[in-house]
Amino acid sequence: MHWRCLNRTLDLSRPIVMGILNVTPDSFTDGGRYLQADAALDRAVAMVAEGALIVDVGGESTRPGAAAVDADAEMARVVPVIERIRATLDVAISIDTSKATVMAAAVGAGASIINDVNALRDGAALEFAARAGAGVCLMHMQGDPRTMQEKPHYADVVAEVGAFLMSRRDTCLAAGLPPDAIVLDPGIGFGKTQSHNLELLRRLPELAALGPPLLLGVSRKSFIGNILGRGTLERVNGGVGLAALCVQLGARIIRTHDVAPTVEAVRMVTAVMQGS
Repeated sequence: MHWRCLNRTLDLSRPIVMGILNVTPDSFTDGGRYLQADAALDRAVAMVAEGALIVDVGGESTRPGAAAVDADAEMARVVPVIERIRATLDVAISIDTSKATVMAAAVGAGASIINDVNALRDGAALEFAARAGAGVCLMHMQGDPRTMQEKPHYADVVAEVGAFLMSRRDTCLAAGLPPDAIVLDPGIGFGKTQSHNLELLRRLPELAALGPPLLLGVSRKSFIGNILGRGTLERVNGGVGLAALCVQLGARIIRTHDVAPTVEAVRMVTAVMQGS
């Protein structure tokens, strides 16, 4: 199993870790910490040293209730950071955006992956992704970041999320994206209640059985805090535990703020599962 991402191919025969780099003032856990390019580059260097094989750069917060950011402001945040990472590190760079213009600027600066919480539902974004040849991550979200947590409802959350993701995959294939360029993300915490999140995780093998590689982001999510009674920065242990579970249940990419402990947990679980 592999993920074709523009000028590189990522081996997914063993699960890998994607490090989160938010260059925003208002992300729920690290807003403002990496707004400056020097600080962002230092964090990217540290994540790669800790074992991240992908650095996911985002310039617009997608936390519930976050304010929208226009494309020019988003590009001003992410492009200089991507350029500096590309000049410094041999690592796959992902752009976390739903805007076609930002995708194009980011890929031009050195990104090889498009991570879209909107699953390329914007026609211009789909057209660009198909033309660019980048790897893509298609995520499920009910509603939008401003309203997604108001009253999420599903008859069967796993069936509905799976059907949406495969429909988006089919649309991407029809647009010209190759099958091995696409990974799927069920969108834990995006338009889901705590019970929805737990059911998605419990039944993750059903989503893994759909075929495309799964990317899971559970790091520091609010439902971890609700269950453990922990603040945002105190959810590392819960998130690492969930990352290990996700790998056991079929995830191939883990997206996290807490790279070092997550890499170690993923490696240990993989060693047990694969015998090496």
